[in-house]
Amino acid sequence: MIPRYLLSFNTATLPAVSCDVVVAGSGVAGLSAALHLAKFCDVLLITKSDLRVSTTSHAQGGIAAVMDAHDSKQSHVNDTLVAGAGLSDPEACAVLVDEGPDRVRELLEVYHADFDMSAGELDLAKEGGHSHRRVVHARGDATGSEVENALGRALAREPRVKVMEHAFVVDLLEAGGTCRGVLVVDSRKNTLMVAWSKATVIALGGMGEVYLVTTNPPVCTGDGLAMAFRAGARVSDVEFVQFHPTALHTPEEPKFLISEAIRGEGAFLVDQEGNRVMDGIHPLGELAPRDIVVARMVEVMKEQERNHLFLDVRHLDPDMVRGRFPNIHEHCLQAGIDITRNRIPVSPAAHYMSGGVMTDIWGRTDVPGLYACGEVACTGVHGANRLASNSLLEGLVFAKRIANSIAGSMPSGSAVPCDISFLQKATGPGVREDLLRGNLRETMLDSVGMVRCERGLREAREFLDDNSDVMSTEYLDTAGMELKNMYTLARLISKAAEMRLESRGCHRRRDYPEPDEWNWRRHTEMSLAGGEVATATRPQPSKPPAELKIPTIQKA
Repeated sequence: MIPRYLLSFNTATLPAVSCDVVVAGSGVAGLSAALHLAKFCDVLLITKSDLRVSTTSHAQGGIAAVMDAHDSKQSHVNDTLVAGAGLSDPEACAVLVDEGPDRVRELLEVYHADFDMSAGELDLAKEGGHSHRRVVHARGDATGSEVENALGRALAREPRVKVMEHAFVVDLLEAGGTCRGVLVVDSRKNTLMVAWSKATVIALGGMGEVYLVTTNPPVCTGDGLAMAFRAGARVSDVEFVQFHPTALHTPEEPKFLISEAIRGEGAFLVDQEGNRVMDGIHPLGELAPRDIVVARMVEVMKEQERNHLFLDVRHLDPDMVRGRFPNIHEHCLQAGIDITRNRIPVSPAAHYMSGGVMTDIWGRTDVPGLYACGEVACTGVHGANRLASNSLLEGLVFAKRIANSIAGSMPSGSAVPCDISFLQKATGPGVREDLLRGNLRETMLDSVGMVRCERGLREAREFLDDNSDVMSTEYLDTAGMELKNMYTLARLISKAAEMRLESRGCHRRRDYPEPDEWNWRRHTEMSLAGGEVATATRPQPSKPPAELKIPTIQKA
């Protein structure tokens, strides 16, 4: 059973603050939302760690947007639809692509992001699934960090945004069917408090920590999705967990990402003998959509009984490699690999949730007063597999749309406090938090990872059932509450993967190796009903044009 709240509380006895809008999360989505909202209201931005710790700061590749006269918005939409394997929403894709260039120009002209230029124009890169060079990047392979810095500098100058660091958002407070604010733990003081608001934006997107091998920082425990689910919001398509094909295959955690842009510049994906593994698999070769590349890698590694493959850039100009990818070059050097002389060992790692909390194209969820933005949201853009470098773009575009929506609907006056309480009959922990966390992550990688099957999914379900007491354990520390969020997300992902009896996009099943257009050109949905997970499906209302020819691999 999944309780409504993570711990017992009574708002009447807790210290409280009020604001117009709470924004939870400090990645590109959260920072952008806060800056746009601050133009007309007072904002409280809450972040789990330091302001700069997020998946945004780890993003290397860049921001996909049509910034070149030889490119077209329809081409970008088509590439997104193809990558989404038939489940992307054309309307949401059109919004993303149409408004994306303005958001990039805003970063350049308003927030002074230092993007890489060539001959006075943006230096555009090409990544997997893209038919044109349209990826804006900074410092070669440090785009996320540059965007985070630019938005952070602007935030520091914004008097209407108050930042609360090292604060863990425990739950969304709901009364009368409306989100009224959030319950927060000050992690440094270990005290519980309430933040009342007239609207709440969750931008707590990362969830890679649910898997043993991930590119995400340890703070990415799926908190935003889990709390929105508990508050009554529907979640959709969470079986589509994207594994990035090329994480550096070394013991470090999290795994260091080898940007897709390095393949865009001509790197080859090869096996131990130097054979190119993507030859004849897809017209775009190494630049096929990520799900295609990962599926092929899994197939080759299984056949050759290897746990990794290689990226080879030795045929490229060494000066270009060092200049274009300084961060990757330096990090690999520290690991003892000179990428201009040695092949780079790589293997897939959990990277991104293509599904999430269901929203409309204005970021509104099922719960009045609650908005979702960035990786936590399921706007309809990504479908079954996210197109490379559409993630930062999605955060920028929909953050602005959320601010516009709130500006047109926010009630006057101040946020009104409510008496909300929750008392659960808690039990003592059955196992140590760290042990269960490790076992959960290992189970998810083994049974609900890159390739699934009925037996593995059943084993995952049995593990989750055997450890369900974790949800009735009242942990008072952040690590314990993170564990409950991870458990919730693991149950949702596993359930959705069991439901989808086909292979599509990021979701691959050995026992159902082909897509089933007749029965499964549908979305999975889940909601909380009486403490249990209620499931449903809904049809994808529109079909990609036939000429796009959604690619698949029959074996995985």
